[in-house]
Amino acid sequence: MAAPPSHAMVLAAGLGRRMRPLTDAMPKPMVPVAGRALIDRVLDRLQAAGVSHAVVNLHHRADQLQAHLVGRAGPPELAFSDERVELLDTGGGCAHALPLLGSGPFYAINSDALWQDGEDDALLRLADFWDPAQMDALLLLVRREAALAFDGPGDFLADESSRLARRGDRATAPYVFGGVQILAPALFEGVSSGPFSLNVVYDRALAGGRLFGRVHDGLWVHVSTPKAIAIAEAALKP
Repeated sequence: MAAPPSHAMVLAAGLGRRMRPLTDAMPKPMVPVAGRALIDRVLDRLQAAGVSHAVVNLHHRADQLQAHLVGRAGPPELAFSDERVELLDTGGGCAHALPLLGSGPFYAINSDALWQDGEDDALLRLADFWDPAQMDALLLLVRREAALAFDGPGDFLADESSRLARRGDRATAPYVFGGVQILAPALFEGVSSGPFSLNVVYDRALAGGRLFGRVHDGLWVHVSTPKAIAIAEAALKP
């Protein structure tokens, strides 16, 4: 593409049940890892990649998270998508925030995604690979054996062109979705205005052969539980 996305959606509204008891006192995006909140680490990455505008959705302990972020100096410039009344899930959250996300492709990132770059900036690595003529969604993938604090069977397979297929009935798949992606707004045309998972639009992209992946070449940690924090902190040590 001519330029990397200028806008990003940071998915921060979830309840963080697996991170309890920490999330009884704070929203999961504010959980610190090595002294820095997860969401601040994500926003630092967006700033480094040149993103000028980021939208953060709010639900669980919304006032606490908003107060934390209001004091943050940009870029990116922050806007908030309010889901206090109803939690909209990942897909519904993105669809609800579309008016704030500009007209072009945008990054969508889980606020608990924790990674370090390899030889390339992971966000710019995605942007460099993005081809709007072929793609509606481009996911950052992690090799299952390299995914720290992750014990699942994996999510996707990829062919030689990096076009994705789901694991389906297979016992395992070689790649895990890393919680980082580029999405085309057209994916959300005609979708429900209520809660739904991003899997709905992934399936739409899959049906058209327009779901692709790019393999991460650096560190990635699945920070989903208090136990995973210690794993992440050990991995982040120089």
